[in-house]
Amino acid sequence: MREDKKGISRRNFAKKSAMALAGIPLVHLDNGLLKPKLAADDAIEVHLFSKHLQFLDYDDMSAAAADIGFNGLDLTVRPKGHILPEKVNEDLPAAVEAMKKFGLKPKMMTTNVWDIKDIDQQEVLKTASTFGFEYYRTGWLSYPEDTSIDESLIHYANQAKILEDFNKELGLIGCYQNHAGNHVGAPIWDLPTIFSKTNNEFLGCQYDIRHAVVEGGKSWELDLRRIHSYIKSIVVKDFKWGKKNGSWQPINTPLGEGMVDFNRYFSLLKKYKVKVPISLHLEYDLGGAEHGAKKITMDKKEVFAKMKKDLTYIQEAWKKVE
Repeated sequence: MREDKKGISRRNFAKKSAMALAGIPLVHLDNGLLKPKLAADDAIEVHLFSKHLQFLDYDDMSAAAADIGFNGLDLTVRPKGHILPEKVNEDLPAAVEAMKKFGLKPKMMTTNVWDIKDIDQQEVLKTASTFGFEYYRTGWLSYPEDTSIDESLIHYANQAKILEDFNKELGLIGCYQNHAGNHVGAPIWDLPTIFSKTNNEFLGCQYDIRHAVVEGGKSWELDLRRIHSYIKSIVVKDFKWGKKNGSWQPINTPLGEGMVDFNRYFSLLKKYKVKVPISLHLEYDLGGAEHGAKKITMDKKEVFAKMKKDLTYIQEAWKKVE
């Protein structure tokens, strides 16, 4: 399987230094139930998108994710997220402490970072690197109406190079998500152009199969073939087309109940030797948790059961394909 360079020695040094500076105690996980879940060579590593647990505090969300069986959390560090960017120095240490208490890896996060000239965005990455995070989703990009698409791609490619250089200094890997709609990268073929000036080490794609199928229909396999060498992390979710308020649109579903052919998808990931951290998103009805609500209308035990069902689906689907 492909291994990405991540600046290991620098990151380990930074993590140890941060623990001393922040006064966060190292938790001795003597209880087997709280030990980190280490994936076997043939297993996958699944992190829960913390957007769906924003009705819980750091301890409760970490306890829930660990109990369900996730390897970690894809922590929202962005406006309206679990961690607000302007409070990253204050709140991220507390979230990391809670995660580690329950054996979860502080490995993935979702941000609005892209223009690294922004001091606040720099601070988010610097702080996250200090506390051991390795992967982050960047902010989304759009095509301005007053600029040609070709000119925009050149501009974003230059920004991508600057961002990758910054990531390299910190030992972080940035991941741009392909998102359906009028976003840069909705047509997957945008992205290799944007990544063309990078070294394809510390910046790449967070591949979202749901959005790829929405935009690509039956050509999503070509999209995957084109982008697979740039994939640094992936998002898993499902959908089907349906009518809502009289118009056709994607309707989100539990895994295996929609249009995504996970058997084919996972077989291609194995063929291309893509084995990277997975972020599980659940965007069907969870009583508001699907949208990151602070208060939900569904019993949390039912929400957790749905999360467990989707996690089990991923694990079993991965195991059964060659």
